Amino acid sequence: MAEKKPEFSKRNKKTKNCILITIILVIIIGIPLLFLNYQAKRSGLSRREVINRLTNRLGQSEDDSGLIAAGSTGEKIDFLVPSQIGQDFTEPPLISNILAVDLDNDNLLDVIACDAKNNFVSWIRQYPAGTYTERVVASNLIAPAHVQAIDFDHDGDKDLLVAVLGMLFPNNDKIGSVVILENNGLYEFTKHVIVEKIARVSDVRAGDLDGDGDMDLAIAQFGYDDGETRWIENLGKWNFKSHILQNLSGPINVEILDIDKDDDLDIISIVSQEWEEIYCYINDGKGNFQSKLLWGSSNQDFGSSMLSTCDFDKDGDQDILYTNGDAFDYIPPQGRPWHGVNVLENKGNLIFEFRRLCYFTGATYMRPADIDNDNDIDFFAVSTWNLWDRPESYSMIWLENINNNQFVKHEITNNPTHLLCCEPGDFNNDGLIDVVTCGMHTFTPYDRMGRITLWINNGALASKN
Repeated sequence: MAEKKPEFSKRNKKTKNCILITIILVIIIGIPLLFLNYQAKRSGLSRREVINRLTNRLGQSEDDSGLIAAGSTGEKIDFLVPSQIGQDFTEPPLISNILAVDLDNDNLLDVIACDAKNNFVSWIRQYPAGTYTERVVASNLIAPAHVQAIDFDHDGDKDLLVAVLGMLFPNNDKIGSVVILENNGLYEFTKHVIVEKIARVSDVRAGDLDGDGDMDLAIAQFGYDDGETRWIENLGKWNFKSHILQNLSGPINVEILDIDKDDDLDIISIVSQEWEEIYCYINDGKGNFQSKLLWGSSNQDFGSSMLSTCDFDKDGDQDILYTNGDAFDYIPPQGRPWHGVNVLENKGNLIFEFRRLCYFTGATYMRPADIDNDNDIDFFAVSTWNLWDRPESYSMIWLENINNNQFVKHEITNNPTHLLCCEPGDFNNDGLIDVVTCGMHTFTPYDRMGRITLWINNGALASKN
C-alpha cells in the first residue's frame, strides 16, 4: 500500500493541474466572450462587428481629403447684417435649438426656439414682414434640447415634437421625456407627454417606421453614461409602444430617411461620449431594425457634436453632415485642434467615406445652403467652444463649395460667441440666403453674448460674384 501513495499523489496533482488550467482557460476565453456578448447586445452588432469596431473601427480614419492644400481660408466678405430678435435678456442665454420654419403658412419664415434657461419652447413669429414677436407655446419643459415641426396627426397643420433633457448638464437620472405639442390649427398647442422618466432625451424625429400610415418616432437619449436609442410605435389615439434599438450612452441626433433606397424609412444616429460613432438602423419595412456601424473615430475624445443628412454633391443619394467640436467634458469647456466640419460621402451600399472639409475649433453645427447663388451646396458652420480669449477665434464661418471636391473657409463673425446652432433660409424673400443663430452661454467669457440673432444677407456676396 505504501508503494502506491506516490502514484496516487501524482494523479491527484495532475487532476489539480487540469482543473487549474481549465479555470485559467475559462478566464482567458470566457471573460472576453462575455464582454463581446455584452457589447453586441448593447450596440446591436454581431460579435464579429464588435471585434472590428474595437480593433480598427472598420478601417476608417479621419483624413483631410476635403481640404485645399494651401490658402484654405478665403477672403472675408461682410454680407450678413445681424440683429437680435425675440425676447431681451439680462443673464447669459441658453438656447439649445432653433428651427427656421413658416409655422403659420403666410410665406414668411418664423423661428421656433428651445430655451433651456427658462424651460420653454417659443414661436418667434414674423408678421408683418420684418417684424418678429416671440410667444411661449409650451412651458415647464425642463431643458428642451430639440424641436421638429411636422404634421404629426395628419390634420393639415404643423405640430411641434420636443426632446426634453430634464437637466441641461450631464446627469444619469431618468429625467428625460418626449413631448408632442399638438396644433389645433389656430396655433394653440396641447401638450402630449409620449414617454417620460427615461434617460435624458436629446432628439426626437417623426416618420412612418412600420409602414402602417401613421407617424412613429425615433429617439436619441444621451443620458450620461447610461443612454439609449429607441423607436416609439404609434398605436393610435395617442397610445405608443417603445422599442429599444441600442443601449449605448451619448446619442445626440437621429435622422429618419430611406438611406438604402428600398422604399422604407431607416434611422441614422450619432453616438458621442467614448464611442464617437455613427450608426444606421436598417428597416425591413415593418419596424424591425438591424444595426450597422457606418463609421467610428479612433479618437475617443473626437467630440462628436451633430449629425444631419443632405445630398451635398447632388449625385442622388444622401450624404451625412457631421461636426466634431464638443468640449463639455472639460471645465472650463475648451475646443481641441482636431475639431472640425466634415461630411461622410455616400458611396453606395451603406459605405461612407469620411472627408474633413475644414478644421474649426469647437464646431457644433453645420447646415447646407447655396450661400453664393452658384447652384451648388455650401455650408454654414458655428462654434460653441472655440478659444474665445483669442480674437482670431470665430463663432461662425461659411464653406464655399468648389466643384464638390474642395471647400474654402470664409470667416463671418466672432460676435456673438458660443453659437450652438445655425439655420439658413430666405427670411425677407429677396432670393438671398439669410441665417439665424442661437447662443449657448454656459461658460465665460460673457462679453459677446447673443440669444437669437438673425443675419440678413445684404447682397455683397452676390455682387462679388
